[in-house]
Amino acid sequence: MQNLYETDFYAWTKKQANLLRHQQWNQLDLSNLIEEIESLGKQQRAELRNRWSVLIAHLLKWEYQLEKRSRSWLNTIRIQRLDTWELLAENPSLKPYLQEVLQKAYIKAIVLASGETNLPMKTFPQDCPYTVEDILNDHFFPGTRATDEIME
Repeated sequence: MQNLYETDFYAWTKKQANLLRHQQWNQLDLSNLIEEIESLGKQQRAELRNRWSVLIAHLLKWEYQLEKRSRSWLNTIRIQRLDTWELLAENPSLKPYLQEVLQKAYIKAIVLASGETNLPMKTFPQDCPYTVEDILNDHFFPGTRATDEIME
């Protein structure tokens, strides 16, 4: 079984699913199966971190380059928020991870925002200026007053 895992991962997954389906417990490749299941959970956390890096980068761009705001930035912010809500709905146990992921995602967001705006990284605060609630709030756009009209 180890050889199949190393030479044809897809075939290995099909074989493991079939063994599980038929309750052939003694034939399962348990060590690799455990590793792969743990990896799936890590992928969900990584997806959340990556989505938030992009979302926060666009919030920073929105706040720090008022004159360059665009529908593209607005759409990216909205889509990343929707995708985050969808990911949380499918994986509610990720909700407690939001606060932990915030600073990790922010570090990447600064790199993204700096690279896309040509602003020096020191332009942005060292710690994320947005709360989890701000980031998830569909009506939060930093540097925009509540009375300002967001591009509709």
